[in-house]
Amino acid sequence: MNEKQRLTYKIRPMEKQFEEIREQQKASWNKSSPGWKKWDDLTMDFLKPFGDKIIQHLHLKDTDVVLDVAAGTGEPGLTIASIVKSGKVIMTDLADDMLVIARENAQKAGIKNIEFSVSDVCELPFPDNTFDAISCRMGFMFFPDMLLAAKEMVRVLKPGGRIAVSVWTGPDKNFWFSGIMGIIKQNMELPTPPLGSPGMFRCAKDGLISDLFIQAGLKDISQIEIPTKLKCQTAETYWSFVSEVVGPVVSALSTADSAMKEKIKSETFQLVNQKYAEGKVLIDASAFVISARK
Repeated sequence: MNEKQRLTYKIRPMEKQFEEIREQQKASWNKSSPGWKKWDDLTMDFLKPFGDKIIQHLHLKDTDVVLDVAAGTGEPGLTIASIVKSGKVIMTDLADDMLVIARENAQKAGIKNIEFSVSDVCELPFPDNTFDAISCRMGFMFFPDMLLAAKEMVRVLKPGGRIAVSVWTGPDKNFWFSGIMGIIKQNMELPTPPLGSPGMFRCAKDGLISDLFIQAGLKDISQIEIPTKLKCQTAETYWSFVSEVVGPVVSALSTADSAMKEKIKSETFQLVNQKYAEGKVLIDASAFVISARK
């Protein structure tokens, strides 16, 4: 895209009340990026079923130009790039440190039909009707203004283009997160976020994303629940993973002293070993995949 093309659209301003949330999100994801790099294999295996279903719903063609929003360390964008061999994928993420890892992963895989853009989904730096398809795996619940994000995606999507996203279902189906956070909350006073603030289960309500899509002008909306497993195998691996990768856990533990961290770790081990007494820590998880057409 040349500079003239970049000037053919007008960025829609984000309300001031959301700017602080955006900066907090950027700082949080950048802070946890070393953990994402360290645990990339485990994380990508964990999230793969959602990316696979997103790709299935996009009905990709070889020449498609695809936007991958909240791309993180590179998936499903890298897999999409391997499908649209005569097209390309543009990966965007608010956290530049995450895209550094995505770029490294693309280089390792020899994938060249890919570009990177550090940008906010609520202010996408692309003209109207640019993309044939849009993917967004586990991003919506962290966007300060989810409706504005959906409208921006629709703006840059071509007529007839498809979008597919995934969001976590409720805490009762996602012990991998609710287990450790429950223990942290029992031991620490965490600030109560304002109602509707970004959070892991913000989009868990059945039909919430579908309603947003309708408001944004999308049609042919479908939703399916997809299961997966976090294959930690041991309580030790589980603890290392969640304490180094999962943003809210990393943030909470960063404010605890060493004695409190050890207490939380000990109680986490007890909980996990009690729940998985057979010895293999394979944690069930669940997410919705929602797709639609412009």
